[in-house]
Amino acid sequence: MLAVLVVLALTAATAACTDDPDDSSSGKTLTMWTFKQSHVKALEQAAEGFARETGITVKVEAYTPDDAYVTKVQAAAQTKNLPDLFEVHTTGDDFAWGAAGLLTDLAKDVDDAWLDGYLPQVRQDGLVNDAFYQKSLAKDEKTKGIKVGQRWSVPLTIGTFGIVYANKQRLTEAGVTTSPTTWEDFVSALGKVKAKHPDNGGVTIGLKAPTTGLEWFMQPMAYGMLGPDRFRALWGKDKSQNFSSPTGTQVLEAYGQVTPYWMPGTQSLDIDAADLAFAQGKSTFDIGGTFTLAFLAQNGMDPSNVVTFPVPAPANGAIKNLSLAPFTLTGVSVSATTKNRAGAVQWLKYLAKKDVSATFAKTALDVPPTDLGADPDAAVGPVLGAMIKAFGSGPSAYNPGDTSYRPSAYDGVPVASTLMDFTPLKKKSAAAVGAEMTKQIDSFWAKQ
Repeated sequence: MLAVLVVLALTAATAACTDDPDDSSSGKTLTMWTFKQSHVKALEQAAEGFARETGITVKVEAYTPDDAYVTKVQAAAQTKNLPDLFEVHTTGDDFAWGAAGLLTDLAKDVDDAWLDGYLPQVRQDGLVNDAFYQKSLAKDEKTKGIKVGQRWSVPLTIGTFGIVYANKQRLTEAGVTTSPTTWEDFVSALGKVKAKHPDNGGVTIGLKAPTTGLEWFMQPMAYGMLGPDRFRALWGKDKSQNFSSPTGTQVLEAYGQVTPYWMPGTQSLDIDAADLAFAQGKSTFDIGGTFTLAFLAQNGMDPSNVVTFPVPAPANGAIKNLSLAPFTLTGVSVSATTKNRAGAVQWLKYLAKKDVSATFAKTALDVPPTDLGADPDAAVGPVLGAMIKAFGSGPSAYNPGDTSYRPSAYDGVPVASTLMDFTPLKKKSAAAVGAEMTKQIDSFWAKQ
């Protein structure tokens, strides 16, 4: 990867000084590449309004899946044929391609007036802070070369993990008419639906990637049960508070209440297959993220038949109103070789307008980064609105991006795989699994 980035940097520098045989970006046309097919129609609709307002045309091209997109960018850099704009994975592609010289630094363009339109939790996403800079110094790090204060993207879509999707019709048939707000309510709803629909009333998640069960499902519940400090202590060295303690066993046993309701075979499904099973009606509940909705719709699920709510905390938990901290999923970056930089920046500003962002969200079925006020349902509808209402900040919000409490060498896969031995596989008890999880976490601490 490092060698590829060096080549990209050299070819991009050459491209900046060489006439592009495709001269479209020298006039009133911008080209934008995306790896999200579900975003094409929404971007094209936004482009129509942008053209009416500015006279600038934006041509949208999709290259999927992600690997093919990266390959396309690499090839375009070498042939000196980069687009004007990229959709990027925030703090991923943007930082790597910025380090390689492929992108324009937007730090001087994005002022406070622009940022104020975004939700506070995501305003700094795309900006290099000291933590990202320090990470970039590691050997063979693909973001090597970034500097504090550089901005390589602005938010386009945001979200988080820990979102429960449920089949609205089946909930109604089972007498569940309101979204569960406690863990006990959720487990009760699972029981009612399973009783009404014994063959397809279960819950699924992509446990073939075992960290989904741990990080998307159990951890939000545990955070609400214990509060920030005791939750973080589960990964600590103190055996009176970690997973081998009575507290750890209590957390695992609460999570184990889901065991009777797993869809058969869910442990063998990857994320897409689990989501597809829900879309096809093979399960009634699906655990995912805000980004799951577009995939469900693409595969035949009617969004109006979907109810969403965050993974809830136990009623007697430390946090009574558990929320989820959002982060930017994808952003938009400007190419270093564009011949219409001013127009490209203008497009980014246009996408950040509240009404444009909301319309994009409704079409793409993705959560926008803009602040839609106290009633987001009015702007984006009840499903996306419910997810936005689940967002929060501060100690009462579970933040999957916070890994400061775990050892730097931590690998969640073996820990999550051990958790599966308790549920759904029922091979070991909660106490035995907690002891094994602690043993694994201790081994990571020893490597520091």
